[in-house]
Amino acid sequence: MRQANWYFDFISPYSYFGLFELERLGREVRIDYRPVLFAGLLNHWGQRGPAEIPGKRTWTYRWCTWYAAQRGIPFKLPHAHPFNPLGYLRLAIAANCEPAALRRIFERLWTTGADAADARVLEELAASLGIARERLADPQVKEQLRANTDAAIAAGVFGVPTLVVDGEAFWGADATDFALAYLRDRSVLDNEEMKRVSTLPVGAARV
Repeated sequence: MRQANWYFDFISPYSYFGLFELERLGREVRIDYRPVLFAGLLNHWGQRGPAEIPGKRTWTYRWCTWYAAQRGIPFKLPHAHPFNPLGYLRLAIAANCEPAALRRIFERLWTTGADAADARVLEELAASLGIARERLADPQVKEQLRANTDAAIAAGVFGVPTLVVDGEAFWGADATDFALAYLRDRSVLDNEEMKRVSTLPVGAARV
């Protein structure tokens, strides 16, 4: 069985949707769940997040609400967004990124309208997972999050969620079909047209 890394951040509703999409991969691949700090990716690549662009912010919240309703996915935006996801990312690492723990955190943040900035939310989640609050300040936990984010950047990851298989990155909750096609036939990327578009010259650049 092939192995893949799934990079995500709880701040992203697309990561929440992506969790459902991973189920479609079935036995095609073994997934390692890797929490990363999305803000770290943005800083590295010089980007702004969707919630930092006024028009895109409104579009994102409306589209996510519509998308979830269309697919019967439980969904309710948090009390405020964006929020600081650091504690939740550390909690995931402290919980060894067990899928059940990740789902519990995602569901608390993205189905209840919770205030993610309320320390009680994090404390209740930690308690429900049997993890002492102090564990989140463990240097090893902090270092693992940094290492995950650095590894994501090294793999060319610029957004979340991103599935990386054989060094190939598939970005977004809507990239599952593309990833599945590649898992079943590597020639999906190993052909002349894909090679051409991967090295396409830049025709004009903003200054």
